[in-house]
Amino acid sequence: MALFLSTYANKIDRKGRVSVPASFRVALSDQAFQGIVLFRSHSHMCLEGFGQASMEELSNRLDHFDLFSAEQDDMATAIFGEAVALPFDGDGRIILPADLIDFAKLDEQAAFVGLGKKFQIWSPSEFGARRNEARKNVKDKGLTLPKEVAA
Repeated sequence: MALFLSTYANKIDRKGRVSVPASFRVALSDQAFQGIVLFRSHSHMCLEGFGQASMEELSNRLDHFDLFSAEQDDMATAIFGEAVALPFDGDGRIILPADLIDFAKLDEQAAFVGLGKKFQIWSPSEFGARRNEARKNVKDKGLTLPKEVAA
């Protein structure tokens, strides 16, 4: 699986169309669904973005809950009940739904932020504050990556 890397700010037109960064499209090129899946973040004022294969992985992870448990129902509703599959057009653009634009406070631009296996879409001005917060947290907490667990 290719990774989503870097940050790109792209213009949103009046119809809500925005170009998905070319490197993100390349990372998804081996998937049957040529597009992205978005839903509202549960911790930030941004959109969470995935490819279809990652959404299938998230669905599989829900199997760790009892099928009819309140926890499974809450997680499934919060992720899948609000997820929107957005296909790429011929120019590599998607059309952002108005409710997602409003939620993430997007205006004329969208910042696509690569986070490895997922990405987020932010208002560029809001992302600047988030980036600074993340850097501060890493420094103040002395965060490092855990060792890889052997399979």
